[in-house]
Amino acid sequence: MKKKWLWSLLAASMLPAVACKPARPTSSEPANSDSSLLSNPAYSNQSQPKLRVIRLWLGANELKAEVARSASEIATGMMHRTKIAENEAMLFVFSRPRRAAFYMRNTILPLSCAYIGSDGAILEIHNMKPLDETPIVASTDQVRYVLEVNQVWFQSHRVGIGTVVSTEKGPLRKIFFGQ
Repeated sequence: MKKKWLWSLLAASMLPAVACKPARPTSSEPANSDSSLLSNPAYSNQSQPKLRVIRLWLGANELKAEVARSASEIATGMMHRTKIAENEAMLFVFSRPRRAAFYMRNTILPLSCAYIGSDGAILEIHNMKPLDETPIVASTDQVRYVLEVNQVWFQSHRVGIGTVVSTEKGPLRKIFFGQ
């Protein structure tokens, strides 16, 4: 049990906290592989170019979502963006399930994030405060995707926990992992 707890602590400290940078390790945490992003000015003082867009469906609701998959895309996320259209979003895709922790460094737009499991079902929804660097840590280590939208979007479209997110070509896991 102690070994599992230690592994969970180590894994949590290596997660990117997004919107959009990896959390800086404290003196008691090991540095993570994304720590070099913290010193890269390209990811701290400008927004990233528009990423590849896919169509997502959450029930009958359609979103056009940019897809962030690489470490730098995930670390930068929505930082420095000044607008997002009503039905636009950003989908963060992780190579394996994890305990996600997102925050709003250099992000002035009020956003909400949905932590999504491997099956595409929404596990948690959180409202995030602009420029708040307090990580919003998932209550589970089973987050495979994170979807960021305008803060009012989930409520106004009646999308909640359990809603399955899919693409125009099928389930998320099939599109991103061939499963």
